Amino acid sequence: MAQPAKGPATAEGPCSTPSSSPAPCHPVDEKLPASRLVPAALQHIAAMYAGVVTPPLIIGQAVGLDAAGMTRLIAASLLIAGCATVLQTLGAGRFAGNRLPFVNAASSAGIAPMLAIAETSAPGHQLPAIYGAVMVAGVFCLAVGPFFGRLLRFFPPLVTGVVITLIGVTLMPVPVAWAQGGDRTADDFGAMRYLALAGFTLVVILLFQRFGKGFVKQIALLLGLFIGTLAAIPFGMADFGALREAPVAALPAPFAFGAPEFQPAAILSLCIVMLVLMTESSAGMLALGEICERRTDGRTITRGLRTDGIATLLGPVFGGFPTSAFAQNVGVVSLTRVRSRYVVATAGCALLVLGAFPVLGAVVSTVPMPVLGGAGIVLFGSIAVSGIRTLSEAGLDDSSNIILVAVALGAGIIPLAAPTFYADFPAWAQTVLGSGISAGALVAVLLNLFFHHLGTRSRHTAPALKSS
Repeated sequence: MAQPAKGPATAEGPCSTPSSSPAPCHPVDEKLPASRLVPAALQHIAAMYAGVVTPPLIIGQAVGLDAAGMTRLIAASLLIAGCATVLQTLGAGRFAGNRLPFVNAASSAGIAPMLAIAETSAPGHQLPAIYGAVMVAGVFCLAVGPFFGRLLRFFPPLVTGVVITLIGVTLMPVPVAWAQGGDRTADDFGAMRYLALAGFTLVVILLFQRFGKGFVKQIALLLGLFIGTLAAIPFGMADFGALREAPVAALPAPFAFGAPEFQPAAILSLCIVMLVLMTESSAGMLALGEICERRTDGRTITRGLRTDGIATLLGPVFGGFPTSAFAQNVGVVSLTRVRSRYVVATAGCALLVLGAFPVLGAVVSTVPMPVLGGAGIVLFGSIAVSGIRTLSEAGLDDSSNIILVAVALGAGIIPLAAPTFYADFPAWAQTVLGSGISAGALVAVLLNLFFHHLGTRSRHTAPALKSS
């Protein structure tokens, strides 16, 4: 296995791999030929694309955006993801960028809190309230990032596992509603033709996952969306109006959805989520450091989190959402063993192109709701599985840990099981507790402090954050 050279070209600068070069090149800094670079970048785009467009699809539907608004929102999400990924992989001096094959984009962890903000905001003020909270969360990330290493002990697998599990569980009603047609007010909501199309899409994805090989298996989700949409056309269930009306090329306009509004409860909710996202990014960087055989130190994590903060702060200007690491792309690096950061930088440039051409983003908005529902069950279900996998490392043989997870999961599921449970609470409490993710994260952190930090010097504390 190639070892890092001691010169600057290997530590953080570019290098190529001509056969005549006597100096070794670290795999992270290797510049691959186009024949290897392009297919490897396409694999990363395939792994992340569905996740990038999920937040704008869900939030756009929740606030009642029309087809043109959905197209702008999707284009903005792609553009911000591209900018953040390029900055992360190539870096900006010693200020930002971990210079690892690390993908940054809008995280699904923020969806449930943002939906709660939308539900408690007046019509026309939903997106401005969301974007104001997201911008403050970005400032919070920039302020806390340099010291976050000291806070990681408060976010062991017990806490992060609960939160990630709740992300998948609390979002499951969204694809279920999509599978029923998407519009709860429609007369044919839940019609059998919608359910049949969603089931067909799910079966297609499962077949590709079972019998597909290599790249085909990795893009099973995208293939399911494509084939499901084709199947919907003969039955008149696919609408291509947004594709015809979308501009071919256009950059997102600043504050196209209104000037940001700053609501204290919304800000608190997203700052809690930002702590979880920072933990997730830190774990991703540690994992990539091991996979790429390049040590991830405190400065690397600080620069990486600073990139998250910059993207989260500036993203709402154009229509972006909270930005964090994409764990599925860490899996791509581990699976393919292609560790060059220039591969991921190329994928980031491709996302920039997709964001600059709204007509390409509009392709996603043409996918029928039942098709998205069938795929969403796989997508959000896999998020819950990731959380369960994290909890498996959390020492659940300890009765205190079992109680912690049980109570935190219960608190997180209350808004899902009883949506009106907090109806008589103050508005700020409804925003924080009405999101299962925020409520579960808050309870998990407090119980972790109670069981493992306050007055427990003689006991061993909960396991620290791992990079697996």
